[in-house]
Amino acid sequence: MTVVLGIDSSTQSTKVLAVDADSGRILGQARAAHPDGTEVDAEHWWTACNQAMAEVVDGLSEPVAAISVAGQQHGMVTVDAAGEAVRPALLWNDTRSAPQAAELVAADGPQTWARRTGLVPVASFTVTKLAWLAAHEPDNADRVDSVLLPHDWLTWRLAGGGTAEACTDRGDASGTGYFSGREGVWLPDVLGEAFGGRQPRLPRVLGPVETAGRGPGGAVLGAGTGDNMAAGLGLAAGPGDVVISLGTSGTVFAVTEDATEDPTGIVAGFCDATGRFLPLVCTLNAARVLTAAAAMLDTDLAGLDALALRAEPGAGGLTLLPYLDGERTPNLPDATGTLMGLRRDNMTPENLARAAVEGMLCGLAEGLVALRDLGVAVRRVLLVGGAARSAAVQKVAPELFGVPVEVPEPGEYVALGAARQAAWALAGGEHPPAWPVESVRFEAEEGSGSAVWEAHAQARRTVHGRIQSTDGSTETADR
Repeated sequence: MTVVLGIDSSTQSTKVLAVDADSGRILGQARAAHPDGTEVDAEHWWTACNQAMAEVVDGLSEPVAAISVAGQQHGMVTVDAAGEAVRPALLWNDTRSAPQAAELVAADGPQTWARRTGLVPVASFTVTKLAWLAAHEPDNADRVDSVLLPHDWLTWRLAGGGTAEACTDRGDASGTGYFSGREGVWLPDVLGEAFGGRQPRLPRVLGPVETAGRGPGGAVLGAGTGDNMAAGLGLAAGPGDVVISLGTSGTVFAVTEDATEDPTGIVAGFCDATGRFLPLVCTLNAARVLTAAAAMLDTDLAGLDALALRAEPGAGGLTLLPYLDGERTPNLPDATGTLMGLRRDNMTPENLARAAVEGMLCGLAEGLVALRDLGVAVRRVLLVGGAARSAAVQKVAPELFGVPVEVPEPGEYVALGAARQAAWALAGGEHPPAWPVESVRFEAEEGSGSAVWEAHAQARRTVHGRIQSTDGSTETADR
């Protein structure tokens, strides 16, 4: 038996899976927490990574043959010439660089950014964080010798750090804002413009099956990738598949053969971990819409599920615009949630619960519409995340998405995707190993999805009129 490790270094924790490289069977797993915050000393990730790896390896009877790391995207890790961190890493969810993002877009225009990088800068992306560093901490900026992403930095540390070569992959590099996914190359002029003329070293970009050296015990190190790219690899997503993740926030991404460009900034034109592309939409409101609704109705998620299933499609005329934390897709950062259509005869717990489920899924369907607007083919939706296990979600989702929905069995698909990449790097070949992904398929039953969607779109037109894209232009509310 050949054992590989997949590491998922997320915002909250490091998760490690040991997997049989031939069958994909999980042999062991462990987790170690990260400190809270949007600015973190990267050494905490290294400590957590070692702790979780040690726990997993202690339970194995065979040595580890290969390791790959999947990490949270966009984080800025700055390293000086001695290999030490210049300052704590800024994470994807650190928004202090929002003014710099606006300045970068204004300077070159959203069309130019989308054409060159596949992205229109927002505060999440690494390029804006480097612009913030140059503006607010110029002495630290002057000390920066190289800039790494979280997965790059962990792979480099696993390779021994110091003089080891830093490496990355197309997937994670495509989320920086200074990489051309279409051409597969860094854009040093874009980086220099954002970073006050400075030109720090960047990691070597590896192909999907290339290796980044040797790690602990001589294990082969895969290229690693970003967390969304690893999730797609773990789910064996291919062209025609759209992955919708119902976590704290929501993501909607597809696997495509061709690069996408969206000057509105709604769709980020990432690369995937197999040599293809991964256009992605992010929403702010997903599973927390259901937890908030459950709390309002003085029940738990199981109780909310039961209530929603007892209501008719359309929730008796109630429509929830679920922008409880503002929204990114559509671009309504200052919006609040709105419940419309209230009448004495429809103000029941069942209808309120159903409106929450339908509103949340309509919010994710916005992302699906944005992908289709760019010509992305949608054959099926793979629905993952905690809220995907809701029976009400499983019933309503196929109606609203307009395609069959498959819910894979619960699992750590980011870590599994990293393990699959490690096995691929070890074996070589044109394709990653074929590991089975068990799922349950759901299809539309009631034919009510279009009416619910129209009610949602009409509610948006009524409340928000014309909405603003991330580039500052306006568009109709039923995009």
